Amino acid sequence: MDRGRFVNLVLLAVAAIGLAAGFGALWLHRADWAGWLMLAGTVPVLAALLIDSIGRLLRRQVGIDVIALLSIGGAIALEQYIVAGVIAVMLASGRALEDFADARARREMSALLGRVPRTANRYEAERLTTVPLDGISSGDRLLVRAGEAVPVDGMLAGRIAVLDESALTGETLPVTRGMGERVRSGSINAGGPFDIIANATAAGSTFAGIVRLVKAAQEAKAPAARLADQAALIFTPLALGMAGIAWFLSGDALRGLAVLVVATPCPLILGVPVAIVSGLSRCAGRGVLVKGGGALERLARVRTLFLDKTGTLTAGRARVAAVEATPGVTGAQILRLAASLDQLSQHAIAQTVVAAARAQGRELAMPTAVEEEPGAGVTGLVEARRISVGSHAYVAARAAPADWTERFLRRMGYEGGTGAFVAADGRLIGAILLADEIRPDSARALRHLREAGIARVVMLTGDRRDVAEAIGATLGVDEVRAQLQPQDKLAAIAEARQTQPSGLCAMVGDGVNDAPALAAADVGVAMGARGSGASSEAADVVLLVDRLDRLAEALVIAQGTRRIALQTVAIGMGLSTVAMVVAALGFLPPVGGALLQELIDVAAILNSLRVLRVRIPGRAKAPLAASEVARLKAEHEYLAGPLARLPAVADQLIALSPREAAAALSEVEALVRDPLLQHERQDEAKVYPLIERALGGNDPIPAMHRTHREVQQLGGALHRMVADLPPEGADQAAINDFRRVLYGLEAILRCTSLKKTNSTTVWPTRSTAPESNAFRPTQCLSDQALNEHE
Repeated sequence: MDRGRFVNLVLLAVAAIGLAAGFGALWLHRADWAGWLMLAGTVPVLAALLIDSIGRLLRRQVGIDVIALLSIGGAIALEQYIVAGVIAVMLASGRALEDFADARARREMSALLGRVPRTANRYEAERLTTVPLDGISSGDRLLVRAGEAVPVDGMLAGRIAVLDESALTGETLPVTRGMGERVRSGSINAGGPFDIIANATAAGSTFAGIVRLVKAAQEAKAPAARLADQAALIFTPLALGMAGIAWFLSGDALRGLAVLVVATPCPLILGVPVAIVSGLSRCAGRGVLVKGGGALERLARVRTLFLDKTGTLTAGRARVAAVEATPGVTGAQILRLAASLDQLSQHAIAQTVVAAARAQGRELAMPTAVEEEPGAGVTGLVEARRISVGSHAYVAARAAPADWTERFLRRMGYEGGTGAFVAADGRLIGAILLADEIRPDSARALRHLREAGIARVVMLTGDRRDVAEAIGATLGVDEVRAQLQPQDKLAAIAEARQTQPSGLCAMVGDGVNDAPALAAADVGVAMGARGSGASSEAADVVLLVDRLDRLAEALVIAQGTRRIALQTVAIGMGLSTVAMVVAALGFLPPVGGALLQELIDVAAILNSLRVLRVRIPGRAKAPLAASEVARLKAEHEYLAGPLARLPAVADQLIALSPREAAAALSEVEALVRDPLLQHERQDEAKVYPLIERALGGNDPIPAMHRTHREVQQLGGALHRMVADLPPEGADQAAINDFRRVLYGLEAILRCTSLKKTNSTTVWPTRSTAPESNAFRPTQCLSDQALNEHE
């Protein structure tokens, strides 16, 4: 227990004992003793109030405590010792109640600080020694026993570790880490002992940064809390003036005293800070660290959201999506040669290629004579063959072109990916298509953010425009700004702050280059789980868990906090004002006023603690009417004809001439654009909400939303592919790409149609497409639902 809480409890005990003893003396008919006993319980509270008021005056702050000080002082001067004793008990109990509520509200943040380790177990010359946390250096081997907190960030040196990361992420279930995986400080060992290799000092570790942020959040003062100080400038003279007028007009000093007793607006003194701290604590419990009440209050008013693409909307980790190989070379050979050379490259794409080859069990050769051009590519000898891997411009300068190159470059644009081209002995032999996957929770998070009041979503990225627009269209953001430098992101945020009609703007990012934009926005949000330290320091809000949907939860909590705080102010101040008028008219004596004020105080604090129970709104079940179900089935049956044209055209393409194929593709693309894609958009806007209401809960159909994004992505790819057809028509390689897209669209559209009409979710494979290019889904939404939740 800290000193302040102890002092307040002592004051409450002294005031309560003095008041009780005074009433006991009155019961024994010893009125002379009663006054002195009540005065003895009142004076310590009066002294504490006097010290607080002097401190405020020295800081040039006019506190509402002045009214309470005058109330007790006036009661003593008028020899109203019962009134003075009751007021002292009420004020002391209010301070103690505030301490209790504050401790309850700060529980989650205090739990974070309570996990700070003080020492670590370090191996030194085959011996285990206990060293202070500040003595740990990068590279030290440390032992973490069962139940201990991980002292610093490091890499797991053992085979497996089971960790409780709830204090960092809000996730209650333990997580398992394997050898070589990153282990964050502050996690609790929920399994057996394990070793880690430290890769940071204590001061530079994750948990130390979180502790600094928590302390800053606890010390910050919210605009809503500063409202109490501002109100004091108006309310204090008003209360004193009303008390003076009541005394002057009635000639009864007790009326003036009664006005002062009920004039203290404790809902401002107690209720607002409790509400703010409750909101901060609630966010911390969900893995969202908000740096103070000011940031929480601004977050509640955010209406425009800027999102960095890489690492925020996408996973930030590329994956191998496809391998193109020239005739006579297999995709496996391309991947093995590229991965062998990329072993000595530090580029992120190179590491992705190596990881993909090893995951397939490829045996890699060790390259020699390796030369790397940073950011472009790498060249070296692999099994006596001169191999080059890198961007198209890099490899094309070292190898003869291939006829499939332009088609592959177009595919990169259609699918929003990047490519690693591979050349062997001066000949381009293949390419690897890599894609930065959209995070599974991105679309769900954006839906929840819009439901929470976000009116406009803008994606900012330094990536190519075609890649950015493909991802933006898939997620349904309102605007995409691509090929941006850090200063361009700053300009976009500055423009929004000047032009948006109402509400504030927030920026979400995770990299060092995002730090200036995070600092410039009204609210900066850092993906702190694996983002840079610079972004976390510059941000107002840090997502400790690597999930964007937690921001939607924090937004709802912030809005609830602000709403409840303002309710507390309005109701409490209104009741205090009414009580002042009643007291001034002589209908409320000082003792009754003190009791009434205590009830107002308790009501204000209890109302503020409602913040701890703010919930993310879910949907109650609302079954669809039979007529509505029949209408939906009829609409989807009507689309059976247009839907059947997709595989029919795909089957016919092989037998058509290039010009005939181009005409057929133009016709089917118009059919996809309208009515199929138009109907799919209407489903997203009208049908999906009906199904969600029928199922109830929070986001009950994530797989259907994900399928809708895939349909839009494939439809957009088909449109761009048809637009890029040359005058002479489609060649055989292009025909194969078109068939892949058409079969994919037909399978996904039929799959969603079956799901919406409550039919089977299994769609058989097609045998008409070539083995190498056929789209062969065997399960539809069930698999997608599993992937979505994973």
